[in-house]
Amino acid sequence: MSRAGTIARRTFLIGTAVITGGVAFGVYAYKREPINPLLKELGDGQAALTPYVRIDQTGVTIITPRADLGQGVASVLAALVAEELDIAWNDIRIDFGPPSNAYYNGIAAAEGLPVPATDTSIKARSARVVGDAVSKFLGLQITGGSSSVADAYEKMRIAGAAAREVLLHAAAMRTGIPKHQLKTRDGSVITPRGEMLSYASLAAEAAKIEAPRKVRLKPESEWRYLGKPMQRIDIVAKSTGTATFGIDIRMPGMVYATVRANPGIGGGIRGYDASAAEKARGVIAVVPITGGVGVIADNTWRAFKAAELIKCDWGPAPYPPSSAAMFETVAASFTGERQDSRLKDEGDIEAALQGDGVIEAEYKVPYLAHAPLEPMNAVVQLKDGRLDIWTATQMPLFLVAAAAEVSGLAPDKIHLHSLMSGGSFGRRLEDDYVRQAVELAKAYPGSPIKMTWRREEDMTHDFPRPLGMARMRGAVRDGKVEAYDLKVACPSVTASQIGRLHMPTFGPDIAIVAGAWDQPFRIPHYRVTGYRVPELVPVSSWRSVGASANGFLHNGFLDELIHAAGADPLQELIRLCWHEPSRRVLEAVGEMSKWGSDPGKDRGRGIAFTLSFGVPVAEVVEVSNTPRGIRIDNVFVAADVGKVLDPLNFENQVQGAVIWGLGHAVNCELTFKDGVAEQTNFDAYQGLRLNQAPAIEVRAIDSGSPIRGIGEPPVPPAAPALANAIFAATGKRIRELPLNKHIDFV
Repeated sequence: MSRAGTIARRTFLIGTAVITGGVAFGVYAYKREPINPLLKELGDGQAALTPYVRIDQTGVTIITPRADLGQGVASVLAALVAEELDIAWNDIRIDFGPPSNAYYNGIAAAEGLPVPATDTSIKARSARVVGDAVSKFLGLQITGGSSSVADAYEKMRIAGAAAREVLLHAAAMRTGIPKHQLKTRDGSVITPRGEMLSYASLAAEAAKIEAPRKVRLKPESEWRYLGKPMQRIDIVAKSTGTATFGIDIRMPGMVYATVRANPGIGGGIRGYDASAAEKARGVIAVVPITGGVGVIADNTWRAFKAAELIKCDWGPAPYPPSSAAMFETVAASFTGERQDSRLKDEGDIEAALQGDGVIEAEYKVPYLAHAPLEPMNAVVQLKDGRLDIWTATQMPLFLVAAAAEVSGLAPDKIHLHSLMSGGSFGRRLEDDYVRQAVELAKAYPGSPIKMTWRREEDMTHDFPRPLGMARMRGAVRDGKVEAYDLKVACPSVTASQIGRLHMPTFGPDIAIVAGAWDQPFRIPHYRVTGYRVPELVPVSSWRSVGASANGFLHNGFLDELIHAAGADPLQELIRLCWHEPSRRVLEAVGEMSKWGSDPGKDRGRGIAFTLSFGVPVAEVVEVSNTPRGIRIDNVFVAADVGKVLDPLNFENQVQGAVIWGLGHAVNCELTFKDGVAEQTNFDAYQGLRLNQAPAIEVRAIDSGSPIRGIGEPPVPPAAPALANAIFAATGKRIRELPLNKHIDFV
């Protein structure tokens, strides 16, 4: 069939669909309908009923336009459509879809606004609408901030329901049976006589039908998938080693490559001697790239070995050479001219901290690497004026823009094939690895090139979680916390990361104080101030972003104040907390951990609470003080994300986040010497070992809050709950991460 013969249709009117019952939902409420991006590349016999549903003669494919980085988002998003479209779970096929503004994330930008998640005022709601509009106009098709499910919850269900209505209409036209007499089940329309018309068989008729302007969403009582444990769509492939990641791609005529860039990031290269590498076995070409050099060979290992033979003359890094020197810059940033924000200033903190009895402390957190198991890689092919890219990314449209800039091609000549990622934790919000791959493709056009970073390249060229420091003062009175003054200094993630996208930033960086300024505690005198440290090492978003550090900083000193007051940590947190959903998670974790009971000899419990990404999370850690060191025994976690759409994946995500948080708290830091990261592989950057992993009990609380994501919020409380447990067991207060610099673990 010719291109003109493919099944096409007008843009699906998702933006003006209205939920029956009178609740309007404008996915595109800003005067313009989205263009269905699937229409551009329909194959023969395919129909794109919505931007999220493609049907052909073999069945239904659901578009899940968020990066699956191991968190299982593709399954949950597919379930949102499948629930309303009424297709069998085992028949679901997924595709990450093309880069498109139609898939913008309306929640992500709102997280960067100075509006606490607990604020439900008209002003706050209006600000979130503005954030949604900004996301649309900037084309923020982005995965991050635990926002994917919250953003998709209604729009993808509406897409499924609307597609189902179109298919019912098509079946009614074919059979002459009134639509209200037809039913659907497992990918088919069923007539009163029991005849089954598969969705695939109805695709051609459905493609010609205008979308309904009203749809009915199923009540929870009719849900088959949502709210129930679901087997992840990718679990069999990942369990059997048959899942395809970027590093697994094989293509006819493929060549292989790697790169070496200055490990002093931004220092550039003054020259190099590749004579030995050029003579190495299997080497096809040595290619200069921005800031370094690339090697193209007949397999990846030979490219790696040849790259090691190149003698490079690196320029100096444009930041202080050592971690100690960088911390000096941080310490010098608690000044008026570097004040970035003061978003919480309640009571009269200066008056409350006059005289004797003021408690003071200083806390520090290090740089942390993303260190995903799959190192950065991409497959690229530049041929006949077309550039194809196969890789995993959290920001498809920005990646296409970067490739267009490097290649000189128009964006419509660039075709991105999004893949699953073997981890990311924020690392694939960057485009540096793809820029390098495109440079190699320009130098060696025609053949597909698989460019893979060595582990050492991945560790030394990360844009890490920033280092930071906090200075605190506080006071207690009559057994209660009376005053808390928190000052946090760190480099700006937003300015660094957005700057690399050639976009301006305005106002304060909320990430500097996230997880601290917005905590729901009513302390009589309470102030949180952020200070922006001049950029040092370029930094980026890391799992839970600013809250990952501030959870430790804020909770650690609050626990100190509570102990100074002679109060019970859990009871004082509950007393101070004014936010009902947050109180409920605190009460739940106390019940789960049997808080108040005797933990036993040489044992201790610690509690911490952080509200981040709109999700209140409370954690209790139990430890034993053994002759060989601290053993982490148990962790109890309570979290409120509203309705839990997949209980099994919810539990897995919480447990994984806790292990991530504890592992980095115990063992991990990225230090610098001569401007270069010293930790270059997992032997020097270790997570928790299996024998160190505690039992983790998880409870979901539903207080009627809006649906939220859970991939990041359990991270921030993990480190402070552990540090507070160590204090309870040993009397030793640790104010610096990683904890193993100050105490042994078993």
